[in-house]
Amino acid sequence: MTHAPAATTASVPITLDRKVPPFGGFNLMFLGIELRRKLRNRRTIIFTIIFPVGMFFLSGYPNKDIPLTEVPIAQGGLSVAAYIMVSMALYGAMMSATAAGGAVAVERSQGWSRQLRLTPLNPVANVATKIIAGLLLGLVAVGATYLAGALSGIQMSAEQWLLSGLASWLLGSTVFTALGLMVGYLVPSENAMQLTSLVVVFFSFVGGLFYPLSMMPPVVQSIAAWTPVYGIGEIARAPLTGAGFEPLALLNAIAWLVIFALGTIVLFRRDTKRV
Repeated sequence: MTHAPAATTASVPITLDRKVPPFGGFNLMFLGIELRRKLRNRRTIIFTIIFPVGMFFLSGYPNKDIPLTEVPIAQGGLSVAAYIMVSMALYGAMMSATAAGGAVAVERSQGWSRQLRLTPLNPVANVATKIIAGLLLGLVAVGATYLAGALSGIQMSAEQWLLSGLASWLLGSTVFTALGLMVGYLVPSENAMQLTSLVVVFFSFVGGLFYPLSMMPPVVQSIAAWTPVYGIGEIARAPLTGAGFEPLALLNAIAWLVIFALGTIVLFRRDTKRV
């Protein structure tokens, strides 16, 4: 009588370490959810799309036949309405970016940040998702304002449309998403959204986005050059004038981006240590 050999079971090592997904857990589904959640917010839609377009029709459209003569224009034929259109598009991009970043404060107050820490999602991937969502939302704001300008008869060259639109979108969204994230990790609850909105409006007035700096008192003109809106506004409107922009404007935009990004990193690390 023969006996079958006893089955041998290989010992499988058990590990408690979680397998990190590719790209730290970043995926398009999560990005889509983040973007849809922001588009459902009525306040976000009002300040990022309706308000810039409405302001363009109120203050820009009536001036579409008035030539822009404050600075020499190499291409010629531009109107004051084109100048206002770019400014309003930039304002929409900034507001949408800060709204996307400022939502971090609400998530922290609701415990959503702690919940995400229980998933394989890397905190850096989470922040990157919010930055990309801010960029996409800023693109919607710029696109809506530019579409309103094109339908109302604004005349610009293809190069002017493209360069001014890219500068408004990329610079405005990137710098002010970093600002929104920094405030979101600094200020608790929904106060972050209100604070960032007030900060953007204040910087827009002082930085010469709503009114030309030449119409402001000398003291305000001196302060404007140090605001985060000044550099972005000068670069975004440079294609319209054909006169280029000063190196100080580019240095201004880069400096504020670095300041906001470093502030976000420091506050983010402090916040995640408690989670």
